[in-house]
Amino acid sequence: MSPLRIGSIELPNRLFVAPMAGVTDRPFRQLCKRLGAGYAVSEMVTSRKELWHSLKTSRRANHDGEVAPIAVQIAGTEPLMMAEAAAYNIDRGAQVIDINMGCPAKKVCNVWAGSALMRDESLALRIVEAVVTACAPHGVPVTLKMRTGWNMQNRNAVALARGAESLGIAMLTVHGRTREQGYAGSAEHDTVRAVKTAVQVPVVANGDIDSPEKARDVLAATGADAVMVGRAAQGRPWIFREIAHFLATGERLPPPRTAQAKAWLIEHLHDHYGLYGEYAGVRTARKHIGWAVHALPGGALFRARMNTLERCEAQVAAVGDFFDALGVEHELLPQAAAALEPSFEQEAA
Repeated sequence: MSPLRIGSIELPNRLFVAPMAGVTDRPFRQLCKRLGAGYAVSEMVTSRKELWHSLKTSRRANHDGEVAPIAVQIAGTEPLMMAEAAAYNIDRGAQVIDINMGCPAKKVCNVWAGSALMRDESLALRIVEAVVTACAPHGVPVTLKMRTGWNMQNRNAVALARGAESLGIAMLTVHGRTREQGYAGSAEHDTVRAVKTAVQVPVVANGDIDSPEKARDVLAATGADAVMVGRAAQGRPWIFREIAHFLATGERLPPPRTAQAKAWLIEHLHDHYGLYGEYAGVRTARKHIGWAVHALPGGALFRARMNTLERCEAQVAAVGDFFDALGVEHELLPQAAAALEPSFEQEAA
């Protein structure tokens, strides 16, 4: 199989991390890349200039030490503002710009951004044209993430994909649900296959890919060029190496050693604190720790205790003690923690 490219950028594999606001910050993207992901897209960065200097946006635009390629997702509703947002992020190291037309969160859709843009194809394509034009002088490719449509009666992914391709989009990702579905029900991948058939650029399948077998089946059913994993990587970032091994050999990898899982999580925590500082770092790390332990023996009790800790050192020590105790009984990690179901309001693209 030939290497997968986004524009002139050659990717190491076809396993992608989905952009999820509040989750796929730089430390988490780095961890996923270490554990087998070939590509990861940032949390969405707003196109509103007045927010670019906020702490939240400055963290999202921080790519210090990040392994290439650096892909940044932008969100907004005005073509000119989106073009300016693309240039702003290129200046800060972005090597790929991704346009968000997939986020179903009400706080995004209520201002007609995210998947709400699929209700107005004309505006959506004007945004694509403006962003592609802004990125072209820098040689930066532009990608687009979308859903199948606004609702079941208005699934226009194929039409939008064709229009975006004609304007220079370098890759398309399709989450197999409508905006109306949020994360309810099951993702369907027939629409992904229809998009793949309709265009020449690479197409990525996203939605409910939570196991190596599911990745294999979705690739076979859609003909997609790659798969994008979102919620299933929460607390289980090694899913990427599991998928890669299974696709290459047809065999499942054993679970990671408990001591190895501990080392990965603690390394992630130190990187996380480095970005957020102690006060915010301890608090935002709680969800990552919670995802990692919630399906493990004693995980629920540990989460309750861990959520009372206020210092980085105490949090790291508690995590270490938990996994050390677990390792006495389990050399290999017990049933890996599956992704928690986010609420419909979770910011996720």
